[in-house]
Amino acid sequence: MFGLLFFIFFTPGASEFLCASSDLEMSYTFCDSTTHAFRFNLTPCTTMNKPVWNADLTWIPRSDITFLKIIFTAWYNGAKVLHWKEVLCSGADDEYAVCGMLKGETIARKFDIKGARMEFPKGNYRIILQGFSDESENNMIVCLDFTMIVKQDIF
Repeated sequence: MFGLLFFIFFTPGASEFLCASSDLEMSYTFCDSTTHAFRFNLTPCTTMNKPVWNADLTWIPRSDITFLKIIFTAWYNGAKVLHWKEVLCSGADDEYAVCGMLKGETIARKFDIKGARMEFPKGNYRIILQGFSDESENNMIVCLDFTMIVKQDIF
């Protein structure tokens, strides 16, 4: 099992190792300068044979989650390849369990990452995931900066 399971009271700015294998390395940092209570596990640590990545996330948010807008931006070898925005929680008829969580309440979720079903060419990827508690994107409640190095082409 290549995933690393850990619970962190995170020191801002320090890179955290997520996993490493013969074809993939992943790590992340938080984008902001605040301490976070956060745990993330990812298995298997590979891009070969289009695996389904299983993720396990535990997070204690610093504010109530009545509104949540996610911005997902990805770069491949320095070029922006994706910029996606989505409102996950609007305060009415929300479908995600994280919606309505209160500050200090523990969020513990298991999910698969569908991107693992894609073929990733060899290279360096940077993925930034930002979460905002307002439509105007002024109140950031979380920001993760992932580094993914794909060491070999799968074709």
